[in-house]
Amino acid sequence: MSKVVSPSQAVSQIRDGAVVSVSSSSSLGCPDLVLKAIGARFEAEGHPQNITSLHPIAAGDMYGVKGMDYLAQDGLLRRVIAGSYPSGPSSLEMPDIWKMIVEDRVAAYNVPSGIMYDMHREAAARRPGVLTKVGLQTFVDPIREGCAMNEKAAAAPIVSRTEFGGETWLHFPNIAPDVCILRATTADEHGNLTYEHEGAYLGGLEQAIAARNNGGLVIAQVSRVTMRGSLRPHDVRVPGHLVDLVVLDPDQKQTCETPYDPAISGQVMRPWDSFTLAEYGVEKVIARRAAMELSQGQTANLGFGISAMVPRVLLEEGHPEAVTWAIEQGAVGGVPLTGFAFGCASNADAFVPSPQQFIYFQGGGFDMSFLSFLEVDVEGNVNVSKLGKKPYLTAGCGGFVDITARAKKIVFSGWFEAGAQMELSEEALRVAKPGKFTKMVDQVEHVTFSGARARETGQEVLYITERCVIRLTDQGLVATEIMPGIDAQADIVGVTEGRVTVAENAQLMDKRLLAQAPMGLVL
Repeated sequence: MSKVVSPSQAVSQIRDGAVVSVSSSSSLGCPDLVLKAIGARFEAEGHPQNITSLHPIAAGDMYGVKGMDYLAQDGLLRRVIAGSYPSGPSSLEMPDIWKMIVEDRVAAYNVPSGIMYDMHREAAARRPGVLTKVGLQTFVDPIREGCAMNEKAAAAPIVSRTEFGGETWLHFPNIAPDVCILRATTADEHGNLTYEHEGAYLGGLEQAIAARNNGGLVIAQVSRVTMRGSLRPHDVRVPGHLVDLVVLDPDQKQTCETPYDPAISGQVMRPWDSFTLAEYGVEKVIARRAAMELSQGQTANLGFGISAMVPRVLLEEGHPEAVTWAIEQGAVGGVPLTGFAFGCASNADAFVPSPQQFIYFQGGGFDMSFLSFLEVDVEGNVNVSKLGKKPYLTAGCGGFVDITARAKKIVFSGWFEAGAQMELSEEALRVAKPGKFTKMVDQVEHVTFSGARARETGQEVLYITERCVIRLTDQGLVATEIMPGIDAQADIVGVTEGRVTVAENAQLMDKRLLAQAPMGLVL
């Protein structure tokens, strides 16, 4: 008997007060049609009421895939626990979910994505919750915000500090899902799911198991249905005995503004010269300096922002396969994509389910991570997860906290000043007009990365900007390399009022960074 039902039939089985787990990464793999049906049912019937939604990575974006915004209705959504949230520029309207958060109409939490997947695994196995050191001394820690994003959340904590084996840990009690909503490409009549057109597996299997093991409902959205027995067993990522209902959406996009690109799902390999290279400018200069930290054969993690340009620098320099990139959505190898397709990769060697990728990250198995920053303080703390004035300009922490917890080496990239106008030539980079404010502050608004813990655990930490390379030391932030054209005292020490000092043996940064032609990078 076929499990295929309409979206409205599927969501009619979601009860009031349910905990609903959604597999998605912004628009990548988002089961948007099912989420839309939940919102429409509530508008028509007033049910389901007071649900809790779990999102290891954000569902939906600000560019046409509403995702979790369908759930952002008073009376429908009581609590939301997410690794990230829809984000975008200030020129676009604030998403409804963010309006609910800032107006304290829903209890909202930002929990690192890897911990979110851990929570599903522990709930599935009926173990007593997640015990982890990921997030210690950051906003995740109860000594700070304890993941709470507003007053309603702060009044109902979901994490505590505990002593175990003579060490301090963070404990997240189980939150068992009653419903799992995931997306795949193909389902057969029994509900077996394959992902051949998807850009990532994400955590659909683990989330489905968590729901099934707690007596819950599993709803799968797919673009096509085939006869039972026609799928290769090795291709099935979620077996049919875990799936209750299948919703058909033949128009689902692979990711935002991408109906289907076979290179994203690994079905074809793109020629290296088909990729767009990084545009010449200040941010490319920063990305080039970051790339100089790499060596042949290393494995590196990559985040959003300026750091996402580093693979394009390697392409231009003739090193397309010198480094293995690993991103949290699960792609390993190839070239991570940018813009609307961020989270996907072309020419990948493999796709790993996100929960397993985060195990690799949390254990620090990779060589280094390239990440961005919004602001850095005198302790070396980094904020990427909160902007009080414009909260939806950041997605939250995502996998940032998991990745940085035990990374051997972290290279943060960003602008030294916000809004500064720079004069770039092949000889020098000069400040043409000062910015509105420095990114090097006394105290960050949100501690997404703890400089104190990094020093305790011996992590190597660099902050690469257009003006200098800064290293985190026991003496604070010390500029060890200065960009040609930058006045160290006026443009670095003076602008930060001494928060960044300059090493006595500081060197000039390589002038090749400023070249319009390839810089001749050797790994």
